[in-house]
Amino acid sequence: MIRQPGFYTIFWREMLSIRKKFVKFFAGSLVMPALYLVTFGWGLGRGMNVQGLDYLVFVLPGIIALSAMNNSFSGVAITLNISKLYYRTIEEILVSPVGPWSIAFGRALAGCFKGLFSAGLLIGISFYLHVQITYTLSFFLILFLTCFVFASLGVLAAMLARSHEYMTNFTNFVILPMAFLSGTFFPPDRLPEPFPTLIMIYPLTHAALSLRSIVAGEGIPWVSFTVLLLYAGVLFFLGGKAVGRLEL
Repeated sequence: MIRQPGFYTIFWREMLSIRKKFVKFFAGSLVMPALYLVTFGWGLGRGMNVQGLDYLVFVLPGIIALSAMNNSFSGVAITLNISKLYYRTIEEILVSPVGPWSIAFGRALAGCFKGLFSAGLLIGISFYLHVQITYTLSFFLILFLTCFVFASLGVLAAMLARSHEYMTNFTNFVILPMAFLSGTFFPPDRLPEPFPTLIMIYPLTHAALSLRSIVAGEGIPWVSFTVLLLYAGVLFFLGGKAVGRLEL
């Protein structure tokens, strides 16, 4: 019998949990991104052109990046935080033969799936509405990297959280400002200085810029790709270390 890797066990457990409540998962993955798309893509942006692109073409990559962030982060942070503080089921995993790095990687992959699923729904809507966007392999590479960054951040935040209030505050002071200030709905240079410079520290800024650059036919901006890669490595490392400390 072939022994499955430890991270696969963690990942598959999350997939089984999704299957049990798929309708709720599907609706939750679709509602907020679709609302952003209707509000900003058609409501505010109808007839507008930004950076030489129709506003809907301009804003859709940003909304896809935003959806990937929200679902990857919350799909890991909320469930892991609840299992740690409320149900105490994290203790069952910690006493199993699965190591802390496998736990962190399995959870991060589950978060990636949730983020990619939500982004995939938006891409499906764009096909249905005949939005003039060509999706390339590099687009999906950046999308996966974005999901992994925020899923790893979700693992780290959940491991550091000592209360549900902590997670709420983290979302309000880190995730929410990032959602609206990272060039998802408008070019970063529309903001007065020093904000265009300061928001370059946000990984979501580089995700939105990268996806939009690919859509515009300009290829991957390698500086943004490198920043996302660094965030992915650092956040996963810190998340794995945090799981290890919890184990001790």
